[in-house]
Parts: sequence; structure tokens; C-alpha cells
Amino acid sequence: MTSTIHDILPQLAAGAAHTHALGFVYDSLDGDRVRIRAPWREDLVGDPDTGVLSGGLVTTLLDHVGGLAVWIALGRFESIATLDLRVDYMRAAAARRDLIAEARCYHLTRSVAFVRAWAFEDGPDDPVAAAQSAYMLTSGGGDRPAGEPAR
Repeated sequence: MTSTIHDILPQLAAGAAHTHALGFVYDSLDGDRVRIRAPWREDLVGDPDTGVLSGGLVTTLLDHVGGLAVWIALGRFESIATLDLRVDYMRAAAARRDLIAEARCYHLTRSVAFVRAWAFEDGPDDPVAAAQSAYMLTSGGGDRPAGEPAR
């Protein structure tokens, strides 16, 4: 039996040493939008007076969910590298709340994947942060002519 990228998403979301240590868990896949969750933990708090998760965790969460979105768009797992990641923080995360991140790969070329992602507690319409990122495809992308949009 051959597993697909969809079958291994939970492992990809939490299987690396750093994502496991941070407690990341796979949440869902809706079309080409993938979601992961970072459960609130006291050791991940950036400001003990407020109980708000650290900004570094938010950035890591957005970068990781972006990579998952690339693999969904490609339809396979391959090595990728973050080329560029811009995170716009819009507000502090709510105290003592899990943080969810959702991402979508909106464009693929032979060598680069472009992703938009959001971090939030309840829904992407009230984001804690938004990210725009680019990932290098180590295989040269493969199947699609340059400029063809992601699925």
C-alpha cells in the first residue's frame, strides 16, 4: 500500500524533533488549506505576566504550516527550504489559548513555492499574525511549467 501526502500529514506536522518539542499537532486539511495547532503551554509563554505565547513560537508555527502547504500543492513530500518569511504581527495572542495556523500555497514555479499563512485562535478573520513566504523546491519542482498556479 502506497501512502499519499494526505496520509502522512499528521507525522509531518509533529514528527520533527522541534515540532514535537513545541507540541504542534495536525488539525485539518480543507482543499488546499492545511491547519496545525500549537496547544498553549506555560513553557511556551513569552511574557509570564500576560500568559501570551511567544512571538518566536508564532513565527515557527507559520513557517512550518507553510511547508505543509507546499507539500500539499506538490502532492508529495520532498526537501524544501525557507527562502523568505515575512510575518506581520497584528495583535498579541490571547492568554492561555491554543494557537491555530492555516496556510495555502498559492503559486508554484519549477524552483519556488509561494505561501500565505495566518495564525489565530478562533478564525483567520481575526489573525494574531499573517505571513507571506517563499520556499525553495530542491527537486526543481517537477511537473508544472513555470508560472502555472498551484492546484
